[in-house]
Amino acid sequence: MDDSRDIIQVDIFGLSLSSTVSGGGYAIILKEVNGERRLPIIIGQFEAQAIALELEGIKPPRPLTHDLLKTIIENLGYSIDNITIDELKDSTFYAKIKFNSSSIDEIDARPSDAIALALKFSAPIYVSTYIMDEIGFVPEFENKGDDETKSSDPEQIVSKSKDTKDISKEQKLQQLKSDLESAVVNEDYEKAALLRDEIKKLEISNLN
Repeated sequence: MDDSRDIIQVDIFGLSLSSTVSGGGYAIILKEVNGERRLPIIIGQFEAQAIALELEGIKPPRPLTHDLLKTIIENLGYSIDNITIDELKDSTFYAKIKFNSSSIDEIDARPSDAIALALKFSAPIYVSTYIMDEIGFVPEFENKGDDETKSSDPEQIVSKSKDTKDISKEQKLQQLKSDLESAVVNEDYEKAALLRDEIKKLEISNLN
C-alpha cells in the first residue's frame, strides 16, 4: 500500500448471525492485528457461506463462485496482493482489490466478495484508519466472578476445556463440525450455513 499510516491490517475474528437485517443476515467481525478494536460488516448468506467454508478449510465437491474467480485469475497469470475496505458511504462499505501487477488498476468490490477472495489467495486484509476510528469498537467483557471468564481472548476461553462443562462443549463442537462436513459433501449449503452459525455461537460467545 502507498501509505501504511492510513490503513490498518485486520484478521477475521468470526461470523455471527445479525438481527439488524430484515429476514436475518450475517455479520463478519474484523479485528485489528495490533489492537483490540472490532469492525462488524453485514454480509449476505452466500458470502458468509463462502467465507465460513474457507475458514474451516472445507473444500466443496464442486467449485463455488469464488473458487471459479480464483481459478480464472490464476489462469490469467495473476494473484491478489491485498484487499482494502477503504470507504464508508451512506452506511455502505466499499472495498478495493489490488492485484500483484502494477498494470492492473485496483478493482472495486463489495467487502464480502473481496474478503472471500483474500482468503482464497491468503492475501492480507486492510481497513482504512478513518473507518476503524469511526465504526470500530472495543468489546466490553462481563466479569462473571469466575477467573476462567476474565480473559479478554475468546480463543483462550474456548481452549480451557478441562472441566466437565468445557469437555461437553468440545464434544458438541466436534459433532457440529462433522455434520458441517457432511452437509458440504451433500451440497446442502443452507444446512451448512446454519451449522456454521451454531459452531460460531459456541466458539465465540462474546461477539455481542
